[in-house]
Amino acid sequence: MKQKEKIEYIIKELNKLYPNPIAPLEHQDIFTLLISVLLSAQTTDKKVNEVTPAFYKVAPNAFKMAELPEWEIKEYIKEIGLSNTKSKNIHKLANILVEKYNGEVPESFDELEALPGVGHKTASVVMSQGFGHPAFPVDTHIHRLMKLWKLTNGKNVEETEKDAKRLFPKELWNKLHIQIIFYGREYSPARGWSLEKDFITRHLLEN
Repeated sequence: MKQKEKIEYIIKELNKLYPNPIAPLEHQDIFTLLISVLLSAQTTDKKVNEVTPAFYKVAPNAFKMAELPEWEIKEYIKEIGLSNTKSKNIHKLANILVEKYNGEVPESFDELEALPGVGHKTASVVMSQGFGHPAFPVDTHIHRLMKLWKLTNGKNVEETEKDAKRLFPKELWNKLHIQIIFYGREYSPARGWSLEKDFITRHLLEN
C-alpha cells in the first residue's frame, strides 16, 4: 500500500467513526481550555473533567484564579497527578496573564510556551482547539499509532509531529488529531492491544 493510499484510508475510516469530534477536555473558553490541558499531563481527561467544574466555578478566569493562593488551587486539583507542581504553575501563569496580558490568553506559540507549565503540546492544543490555528498536537496515542501505521520513525513526539504535519493535509490537522486520539482509546489502547480490534492497523499491515 502506497503512503498516499494509507493516508486516504486512515482519513476515510476516521471520518466514518468520528465525523464531528469534540475536544475531550471540557472547557468554557480559551482560559479554561489552557488550564485543563495543563492539568491533563500524565492524568486522564476523564479525571480532569471530574475535577474542573468546581474549580472553574470559583476561578473561571485569570483574574479570579490569580486571587487564589497556591494551597487553595492545590486543594481543588489534589486528585490529579503532579498537583504540587501544577498548582504552582497555575498560580504563576494566572498572575502573568493578569499582569502582562490583561487576563487574556496570548495567541502565539512563543508566548504560550513561555508560560509556566505550558509545553509545546499544550500550546498546540490551545492554538488548534482554542484559536482555530492549524496545529497537530501529538500525544502518546498519536505517537504510538503513527509508529504502528509505519508513518514515522520518530523517537519522540516532536519528531512524530513533524511527520504528521508533512503527511496529512493542513486543513485536517485540527480535526484529525482528535480523531486519532479517540481511535487510539477505543480501538488501539496500549494495554490489552489486539490486532483484531485495531482494524486500521490490521488493514495497513495486510495491504
